[in-house]
Amino acid sequence: MRTEVSTPLRGRRLLVAVSGSIAAVKTPLLVSGLVKAGAEVRCLVTPSAARLVSPLALATLSRHRCYQEDDEWDSSCSRPLHIELAEWAELVLVAPLSATSLSRWSQGSAEGLLASVLLACECPVLAAIAMNTAMWNHPAVQRNWQVVQTFPGVVPLVPQPGLLACDRLGDGRMADPSMIELAASSLFSRSDAEPVSTQDWSGRRLLVTAGPTVEPIDQARLITNRSSGAMGVLLAQAARLRGAEVVLVHGPLQVPEPWLESLHCHPVQCAAEMQAVLEQQQADADAIAMAAAVADLRRGAGTDASVTGKAAKADLAVHLSDGWELVPDLLQGLAARRPTQQLILGFAALTGEDAELLRRGEEKRLRKGCDLMLVNPIDRPGQGFGQGRNGGWLVGDGWSKQLPVTGKLQLAHQLLDALLAVRQPSPSSPVPAGQ
Repeated sequence: MRTEVSTPLRGRRLLVAVSGSIAAVKTPLLVSGLVKAGAEVRCLVTPSAARLVSPLALATLSRHRCYQEDDEWDSSCSRPLHIELAEWAELVLVAPLSATSLSRWSQGSAEGLLASVLLACECPVLAAIAMNTAMWNHPAVQRNWQVVQTFPGVVPLVPQPGLLACDRLGDGRMADPSMIELAASSLFSRSDAEPVSTQDWSGRRLLVTAGPTVEPIDQARLITNRSSGAMGVLLAQAARLRGAEVVLVHGPLQVPEPWLESLHCHPVQCAAEMQAVLEQQQADADAIAMAAAVADLRRGAGTDASVTGKAAKADLAVHLSDGWELVPDLLQGLAARRPTQQLILGFAALTGEDAELLRRGEEKRLRKGCDLMLVNPIDRPGQGFGQGRNGGWLVGDGWSKQLPVTGKLQLAHQLLDALLAVRQPSPSSPVPAGQ
C-alpha cells in the first residue's frame, strides 16, 4: 500500500488574533503548538489583550513581529495592514474571542485592527469564545454568537465548563489550546489545496464508539487490547467540527483529554456496559461508527471477578481455561436493531495479504450487517493500533476502495464523506467506486 505523508498544518499560514479575555494567557501555548506543527504563524493583539499577554512573548514564539493597534496605519507600509493580513492568512484563529470583539464582528463594525481583519478576510475563521458565565448567558451575547455563525466559513468553538478566573463555576472557559490546534488541523485535513469549513453534517446525530473494553480475569488482572481510541475520538471530533451532534461511547482512552471537549461522552469499562449504552443511544442516531475494539472473551455467569479474588500464579492456567464465554457481537446487534435509514460503519482490524484482507473484510461486513466496513491491516509498520496513521480498504455494497495510509484525522474525514455519499448519492457526491 502506498504511504502518504500527512502533516495538515505544515507550511500553512495562520493568523492568531487575541482579544481581551483573561483566557489570553493560554494563547502562547496555542501559538507554540501551531509552530511545532509546522505552521507559519503571525499574531495580532487588541489593546485589551496586550495588557493580559505579552506581545513580545507571542512574537518570540511565532518567530514574527506581533501586530498591535498602532501598526494599523503605519506610513511605511504601502497597503492597509488589515487588508494585508486578511489576504495573507489561510485561516484566522480568534483565541480568545471576547464579548466586545464578538459584538463588533456581529454588527459589521471596523473599529480596530481585529474588527477590520474579520470583515476583510475571506478565509475560514475559528472562533474560540471565552468570558464570564453570566456574560456568556446574556441574551445580547447569545444573539451575537448566533449571528456570527451565519457568516461563511466560521467554525465556532463553544466555551467549556469549569472553574473560571473570576471564581465562577460554569460555562465560559476557552477551548483548550490542543483542541483549537486539532480544529485547525481538521480544516486542513479535507483538502490539500485549502481549508474546508462546510457544516455538511449539521442536523445529523452520530454515535461513535472508541477505545478498548476491559474484561477482568480476577481482581488484579484483566483482558484488553492495544487500541488507544484515537481513531474513534478523531472521527467523533471531525464530525462535530462539521456540524454533527456526536455521542461518544468509549472505553479507557490514550488520547489528550481536551480531545473530548464538546462531545457527549459515556465512559465504560466492559463490553456489557458498552452494549447497555449503545442500546440506550442507538434509536436517536442517524449513523453509527463502531470504532471500538471490544474484547472477545469475558468471565461467564457465576464466575464474576469480584468473587474470585486474585488467583495464585500456580493456578492461573487453570483459572484461564474455565468459566469463560464469548462476548456478544455488539456491531451485529446494532445492525439487527437499527431503525430504517440508519447507517452503520464497522471496523475490521485484520492481518494478512491484501486479497485475503478484502475477502475476509467483505465476509465480515455481510455477516455483521453494516453498510460500510473499514478493513485496516494492523500487522504493517507505522499504522493501526497505537500509531498516528491508518489506512486500508473501505468496503461497501458491491464495491471497495483503497484508502492510502494517512493521518487518522484525514482518514476520519474520508469516512465521513463516504457515509454522506451512501446517504445522499449524487453525481457530485458518488458512492466510492471500486479500484
